[in-house]
Amino acid sequence: MFGYIRPLQGELKVFELERFKACYCGLCHALGKKYGLAARFILNYELVFLVMLLWGRDDGLDIKRGLCIASPCRKKRYCAGNEAFDMCAGYSVILTWWKLRDTIADEAFIKTIPHRLASVVLAGAYKKAAHELPGFDSKAREEITELAQYESAGGRSLDGAADKFANILTAAIPESMSGEDRRVMTELLYHTGRWIYIIDAFDDYKDDMRSGRYNAVAARFSAEASERSYEADELPDDACERLRTTLTHSNNLLSAAFELLPENVWTKIAGNIIYMGMPYARDSVLGGKWPPRRRANKKIGTSI
Repeated sequence: MFGYIRPLQGELKVFELERFKACYCGLCHALGKKYGLAARFILNYELVFLVMLLWGRDDGLDIKRGLCIASPCRKKRYCAGNEAFDMCAGYSVILTWWKLRDTIADEAFIKTIPHRLASVVLAGAYKKAAHELPGFDSKAREEITELAQYESAGGRSLDGAADKFANILTAAIPESMSGEDRRVMTELLYHTGRWIYIIDAFDDYKDDMRSGRYNAVAARFSAEASERSYEADELPDDACERLRTTLTHSNNLLSAAFELLPENVWTKIAGNIIYMGMPYARDSVLGGKWPPRRRANKKIGTSI
């Protein structure tokens, strides 16, 4: 699921790259410790980024070495868990659960068999996460339900759809955060969620057209494409540039909010993700070159 919010690794210093990997592995360990082995398979980059944003300004790093399920024969460095890891592990489980339920409700039975099996496996983890994070679970269920209704009605506003997912991310802000920090974090997470939804919709455009699923990008541009005699799975020539503009707009707004947050141990790596990783992902997806190959993590000059 997703995977667009990642650093441009070639622009990280060696110790920063090692720290990022340790954070990624740290969330994996938190998922396994709190929700069982199966939960470790839902790890994604977006929630690692959220860990960095929610990390306490005075919290340090506790790097340990432990066995990795992906490389069971050797130990890897990982960040020991703290409150940010625990929260984001729960958010991961809840988001995955409601995404599975949404897919099961939308697709034909035969296509949902893998999703139904995954739901059975994650049921216990979801119940535990929902009990620990009832506010986030309630918001995720509410917004995903509203998004499903919007899609069923064939909503044609790109923001009308993206707003639902963006609202879910803003619910990840801890209740303990208040005042200016909360306002800034709300802006940052809202536009991060909006950016993710729009770029994911573009990335899935052709697959959704072939399968007949709703796609917000298609809904936004379908009338224009029809009027200009484009094929069913083609977008108008200027659609990519218009999407680039709106994605850049959200990237700029979340960047401005990021600059107002207090610094923590992850600030430089998170800055790499925002200022270099996200523009690179944007250009790669819009250019039809996603996902990136390993060699694509070299230094690449991109700008917002």
